Amino acid sequence: MWPTARTVWLLAAGIPVALLTGVVDGRLWPLWLIALFGVVAAAAIDALLGLPRRRLRIVVEAPAELFIGDHGPATVRFIGRGWRRPVAIEAVIETDPILAPIPIQHVTLARVDGHAEAAHPIDLEPRRRGSPRIIAVHARWTGPFGLIERRLIAPAGAVVKVVPNIGSVRAIALRMLGSPEFLAGLKVERYLGDGTEFESLREYLPGLDHRAIDWKQSARHRKLLTQEFRAERNHQVVIAIDGGQLMAEPLAGIPRLDHAINASLLLGWFCLRTGDRVGFASFDERLRSWAEPMAGAGAFPRLRHLTADVDYRAVDTNVTLAVAELSTRLRRRSLIVLFTEVLDTISAELMIENVTRLARRHLVMFVSLRDPGVEARMRAVPTTLTAMNEAVVAADFDRERALVFERLRQVGVHCIDTTPDKFSMAVINRYLAVKRRELF
Repeated sequence: MWPTARTVWLLAAGIPVALLTGVVDGRLWPLWLIALFGVVAAAAIDALLGLPRRRLRIVVEAPAELFIGDHGPATVRFIGRGWRRPVAIEAVIETDPILAPIPIQHVTLARVDGHAEAAHPIDLEPRRRGSPRIIAVHARWTGPFGLIERRLIAPAGAVVKVVPNIGSVRAIALRMLGSPEFLAGLKVERYLGDGTEFESLREYLPGLDHRAIDWKQSARHRKLLTQEFRAERNHQVVIAIDGGQLMAEPLAGIPRLDHAINASLLLGWFCLRTGDRVGFASFDERLRSWAEPMAGAGAFPRLRHLTADVDYRAVDTNVTLAVAELSTRLRRRSLIVLFTEVLDTISAELMIENVTRLARRHLVMFVSLRDPGVEARMRAVPTTLTAMNEAVVAADFDRERALVFERLRQVGVHCIDTTPDKFSMAVINRYLAVKRRELF
């Protein structure tokens, strides 16, 4: 318990009274003692009538998930157990820096079912992805006279997953699902040679592929029969995201890492819609998270939760360790979509070697973001010496990237190197092309 500013002012007001009694008549000095004891007695009564700390319980109810750019409601419940009188409480909610600061809240407990209670809403505004915590609620209140203040720090421990906003993912997905070409690609193909999974037998007709003739069944039925195939489903797709320091560079106002996560969510949604199984991995200096490939309705929410845990780390990426971990965890041939970044041929040498080793067993899609600023500097007409130096450096950087991607293509890796505005759709189009060709 602490005295409030009101108590201090009342005590300070006794000083002029004491001086005045000394000037007017020394025999009036007991008036100052009466005033002093009156303030002390009022403070003691205020302390007795105030809500004790042990009776106040604070509970924080926060949403399990928030989207970047949106506001999420949370509720702080103040419960005065066994207390029936109204109490005015001032509260400060302490959160991680990922969430925007919450202003000071003013709450009044009202009587509900034999005790004082209040459910106070607060607004949570995430600044970036992550798993921020609502750390604690700092509350203070006074007695009925406002002379004695009590304080309580109630740990909250509520964790909120801040994930990318999937509104754009839904918009693109609905637009593509409405396209007749995409819907045609989702149908079970019954044309010869369009798949690897056996569908049925049909009588041979002129113009059909003679390589599909089933000679054994033709001999049994005494007429030419051909096999029909359909596109195989239930493939494995593993999305692997690099969370090293190169992925923290902002492009178009958003870090490369967030561009990769947005594209991975869109890709995961399409993979699940086409019947494939989706797994997830994130890595930097070591493998940070791993989820086995899974299909079904619960796979996309799981993928969205996992992306919230991919943090921004100022460490160098260890591709060797990540590739080794993926190789040991994947038992069947899979499509591995690797979202990462390259700097030059020297630093990428070890990465190329490990990705080449991974491509011997799996189909690898190497995805990277091209910086529009580098291309703009490279193509701009230099008017100063500084601009000329920037153009030369940008051209060297672009040539180094081109050499890395050419070496990867030579070993059978599918490479995507495009600007942020075309990034997500480039990944989806390449996935659909790979799937139609039955490459994995």
